[in-house]
Amino acid sequence: MALSPTDVTQLATVDSARAARVLSEVRAATLSGQRAPVAPRPVIERSWERMLRSGVDPDHDFRSGLLSREEVQRRREDTALRHVLPVLREGLLSVADVAHHIMVVADDEGRVLWREGNSSVLRKADSLGFELGADWREDVVGTNGIGTPVVVRRPVQVFASEHFQRSQTSWTCTGAPITDPRDGRLLGVVDVSGPLETMHPATLAWVDSVAKLAEARLRELHLSALERLRAVAAPVLARLTGWALAVDRDGWTAAVTGMPYPNRISLPKRLTPGRRWLPTLGPCSVEPLAGGWLLRGADEPVPPGATRITLDLTRPRRWSVTVSGGGAGSWSHELSPRHAELVYLLALHPAGRSAAELAEDMFGDPGRTVTVRAEMSRVRRYLGAFLEHRPYRFREDAEVEVLLPDDPRDLLPHSSAPTVARGRISTGMS
Repeated sequence: MALSPTDVTQLATVDSARAARVLSEVRAATLSGQRAPVAPRPVIERSWERMLRSGVDPDHDFRSGLLSREEVQRRREDTALRHVLPVLREGLLSVADVAHHIMVVADDEGRVLWREGNSSVLRKADSLGFELGADWREDVVGTNGIGTPVVVRRPVQVFASEHFQRSQTSWTCTGAPITDPRDGRLLGVVDVSGPLETMHPATLAWVDSVAKLAEARLRELHLSALERLRAVAAPVLARLTGWALAVDRDGWTAAVTGMPYPNRISLPKRLTPGRRWLPTLGPCSVEPLAGGWLLRGADEPVPPGATRITLDLTRPRRWSVTVSGGGAGSWSHELSPRHAELVYLLALHPAGRSAAELAEDMFGDPGRTVTVRAEMSRVRRYLGAFLEHRPYRFREDAEVEVLLPDDPRDLLPHSSAPTVARGRISTGMS
């Protein structure tokens, strides 16, 4: 009787050796262009296709150099993941150790920053290059529980020969992305890994639930930090006339006076005190506050000029929009997966799209206008000065450029939007 991919996953819970043999046959047949006895799971099949296009060798283990100990420490100090290590340890380590697994935490570039758990499994991981500072991006070491979740932005379990590289086929990995709850930006991946016989399908839900607990903890920390900034800013704002607002270092608003309350202001990456032009606010006076900035209205005129908007989709997991000219200076904003889809769709249709049309483009369902309008309201927080609505579109005086991947099939690989899927076949842009 033929087995389905689901059957193979269920089989692994009672006979991991047989499941591994079946998957080995699937891998060998698929990579040689023959008909496989069982179709690979869709998430694995798409990953293998990416590997073949990018030239990853399935039979030779290529590893890039490890980060230095100093660089690993610098990245640990810079990432918000350090704040949720207690949550990850509490939720994963005790069970992982008993189940002969290890917990691995990697940053948004797939670099291993923390690695803890069963000592014997840690030694086995060394032989696979699963070390501190190692590069586990998908396009470097193939389909795996760190690099693949980075690309597809959802939890993934990779069992035995579902790994693209032969050297990893005695291993099982289950990874879940951890995103910034404020804006959906990828922070990194938490992964539970071990020998293939320790695999269980429930591991996927377990790791994902702990990743969501970590995101909830980040949200709590964010709200607490805004409360502290609000307490600092309140007496300052009370003395001012005109409009002003206090924001944290990332532009999230703590308090305002004399203006509507914006949730967030897009700030340059290296903001310094002085007179500045900021998106949605225009000319401002920027002053430091403990934990953030005080932004006050200024009367300086904004110099005229054309605005250029560049949407960069060339990288597989980091998308950005850059605005230059038009008195705005030059600034960039990193896009969440959903916002990358929306801005791409707006660039595809310079004449504009209604909420129903965008819902059709994104979900194949024109009735999902509530979701579209909510997301567009968030996009307008940083691009509002350059957008029109009814229909949604870029301003006519804005020059819009889209930078696409060299291979159209690498366009927004996380996306299931029908219009994006068509764009992977033909970019649809001249």
